[in-house]
Parts: sequence; structure tokens; C-alpha cells
Amino acid sequence: MPDITDALSAIDAAIADEHPADCRECGGPRDGSPSVDFCSDPCQTAWTARQAAKQADDRGATPNRDLPEAAPVRPLTWLGPTPAGAFLKPGHEVLDAVVTFVSRFSAFPNEHCAPTLALWYAHTHIADRLYVTPRLILDSAEPGSGKTRVLEVGQYLVAKPEMTISVTPAAVFRMLVEGPITLLFDEIDAVFNPKTGGNNEDLRALLNAGYKRTATVARCVGDAKSMNVTRFPVYAPVALAGIAGGMPATITTRAVTIHMRKRRYDEVVEEFIEEDVEREAAPVHADLEAWAHRVADEVARARPERPDGVRDRAAEIWRPLLALADAAGGHWPETVRKACRHFVVEAGPQNVSTGVRLLSDIRDIFTAQNTDRIGTADLIRELHAIEDGPWTDLQGKPLDSRRLAKELDRYSVRPKDVKVNGKALKGYRVDSDGGLADAWSRYLPPLATRATSATAATEQVNENDDAEPVAQPDATSATTAAEQVADGRGNHERSAPAVTGTVAEVAEVATDIEGEA
Repeated sequence: MPDITDALSAIDAAIADEHPADCRECGGPRDGSPSVDFCSDPCQTAWTARQAAKQADDRGATPNRDLPEAAPVRPLTWLGPTPAGAFLKPGHEVLDAVVTFVSRFSAFPNEHCAPTLALWYAHTHIADRLYVTPRLILDSAEPGSGKTRVLEVGQYLVAKPEMTISVTPAAVFRMLVEGPITLLFDEIDAVFNPKTGGNNEDLRALLNAGYKRTATVARCVGDAKSMNVTRFPVYAPVALAGIAGGMPATITTRAVTIHMRKRRYDEVVEEFIEEDVEREAAPVHADLEAWAHRVADEVARARPERPDGVRDRAAEIWRPLLALADAAGGHWPETVRKACRHFVVEAGPQNVSTGVRLLSDIRDIFTAQNTDRIGTADLIRELHAIEDGPWTDLQGKPLDSRRLAKELDRYSVRPKDVKVNGKALKGYRVDSDGGLADAWSRYLPPLATRATSATAATEQVNENDDAEPVAQPDATSATTAAEQVADGRGNHERSAPAVTGTVAEVAEVATDIEGEA
């Protein structure tokens, strides 16, 4: 059957592997080699090794741990839609990443600064949903303390940044027409420095009013024939950096102030290369923006619990930061409350008027002497003795009785006829009409009670006007009197008359009380 044989031979020839007549490696004759491709084992080994080297780049067929993960070029649609929130980071991880990022380039003075910055950056992304945006102030005693660096890093984390050194109020008005942007002012101390002679009242008013969403500034727009009043919205997050002492008090009271300091020689931070920072900040910014928008409704409605002592305007400006921390979860609710207490309660007011400083120093004197009245001459002498006080040089003159009365009169505190150690003098009292207690309670934070039953008896207390001296009051009444004088509470009518006599007699009373205890 020659036809069938020829057909099978043709089929075999068509499907059979073709083998070269010579060796694939060296090209020489195979000379009876059992291999159909190579003349010898060395040629086969060399050819196999070369082919393996050509296949090293497998075009991603096998994993490469040296390369970052990337989404597949071809979507895995056959798996179905991605579950909602499958790739969303929780808030505490997002904020932790921001803290880690900003801490790479700045040496902050304490552990509260970076978390506060992270929350402030986050709030800029939802500022249009908030009623208040706290100002952020970065100041320092000397240049080169890292203020500008915080702004340079922050511009890649906030929403719609506008970083500037000098800008006119008119330009700001027009930039804010399209909605809130984040204004980052550097060298702001030069803008508000009175030595420059510039008129920056419009800018101060803009920054002062613009921390609330409802704030507008009215301006006349147009020529004389068609003049119209236009109300410009001025609400926007603002960060201000400059040398300490040059910021108007009306702005600092609406701000979280971070006092930057020069970096120590043993403190090391990463080099700031802007193009690298911009690239590396992009995913951190994206996560922060996405998370802030997810919790915007929750934060806008929140009424977060605040630390003790945080009230009025301080509570108002910290509310969005506290609410964001609560929404983030993890350690953040506790962390932000520690920071809030540090910046508001422990740091105290950053800029106080001469009158408030005077009230504070007078209260310290009354508390130290545990008395409810002091003669004017003695009070002035004690004020002059305060080492870091301004009372020996007020506009070139020391504080005198006339200036003292003038300063205190603004707070409805007036000199009275008082009896001190049996002498009738002009002086000041804690209680009564025109006394100091009311002013202390309104303009100063309460003092912590420092009196104890033993020390209260040893401190000399001046006698009342009509009271007769009593040898030994009990410890409870002495403690109560000291507490009332210390924090300005009550009418200071003691349950027992005051101690009088020599210092030796007072010391004897203290010894007896300690023995009874």
C-alpha cells in the first residue's frame, strides 16, 4: 500500500521536530552522537546555560521582591467589584503617617507639636464644613529655628496651599472668592512690625475675622459713578511664621502657638530636598484628604469633651482638632487632649496686657503673705522687688501709687482706707466693693490651693478692722482663710479671728498644731 505509506511519511515529516544536521552549539558534525542536537556533552551544557540566562527576565511571570507592588495592567474584573472600604486606612494610621513624615524634617521642642500639626493639616481639607478654623502660629526667639521648614513641608499636606511672604489684603480677598484656601505666611513679624511704618490694619482685621466661616469684609468696588458695596468672604485656614513678639494679640488669641527652637547639635533631621518631599508626600496627602472627607459629617456635628480649664475661645478653636482626633480613634483622643492641655492650660496666655500682668503679680503677693489687705507703699515695694517684672521701668519710670491706681481702676479696683498692724493706711483689699477678688476671678485663671494646716498657721495674717486678737485659731479655719485668699473665692470673713503678735508666737502656734497632727 504505497499510497498509505507515503501519506504517513508526509504526516510524520510535518509534525516531527526538525533537528539540525550539525551541533547547535559549535556547528560541527555530530559524528554519531546519541544527541540529535549536539556533538558532545560540553556543547549541550554550554548551550543550556546560555538559554537559561536569556530567560532571566520573565516579564513579571515570577515575583520580584525588589520592586514595589503595582496594580495589574489587566483589571481582575472577574473577581467582581471591590468591597467598599477594602483599601481605606483607618484614621489613626493616617495621622500617625503624617506625624512620622513631618518629624523627618523638623526637631520639635516637645511631643505635642507634631500631633497638633497633623490635626491642623487634616482640618484644612474640610474647612468649608467647619464653623471655625484655628490659626496656627509658629514663632521663635531667633531666626533659623525651623519655622519656615514646617511651612515648606506642610504645603504638601494641606488643602489648596498658598505660600507667601508678602501679600496685600486685596489679593487675599480675591483668592478667597472661590472658597477657602490654606494661606501660609512666612516672616509675618516683618509685616506687623511697627518699625516698618506700613499700614497693615486691613490685613490684621482680615486674619482676625477670618477664623469664622460667617466672616466677611465689606469694601466699596467700582468707580465714583457706579460704586457698590461688596462683601468679601475671608474665612480660610491660616498659618503664620515669624519671630516671637511681633504678632497682634487679637490673632494670637485665635491661634494654636508652637514655639520653635534652634536644633541642638545632637538632633539630626533629614535633608529637605523639595522635589523628593513633594513626591514622597503625595500618598500621605492623598490618604489624609480621603480620610478627612470620610469623617467630615461626623466632625462637623461633634461636640467633643475638652480638658478642664479649656473654655471660651480656646475651646472654640480646639473643637475641630478634638473632633478629628476622636474620629481617628486609637491613641489620638488621649494624645490630642494632652496637647490641648499643654498649649492652653500649662503654657498659659502667651501675650497678656500690662493690667492683667499687674493683677497676677498682685495676687501672687497677697497669696504669699496670706493677707486680705496691703498698704499701697508696701504693695509697690513688693512689685518693684519682682526680679523679672516690668514695674521698675514703665515707659522710663517706675510704678508709683498714681500709675498703680490708674491701671487697677480699669478693673474697678480702687484704693481704700485699710488698717494694717494697727495703722490706718491707704491700700487695697481682697474683698469689699472695689476689692481685688472680683477682678482676679474674671481676668486670671484660678490658683491651685497650696495652703496646708501647718503652713497656714505660720504665715502672718493681718488683723481685721474691729476684731480683737485671739491667741491660737484652729488649723481648719487657718487653711480655709488661706485657700480663699489664694484663689479669690468667698467674702473672706474668717470663722476665727486672725493671728497677731510676733513671729515667735506664730512659730509656737505652728509647733503646737504639728504636734497635735
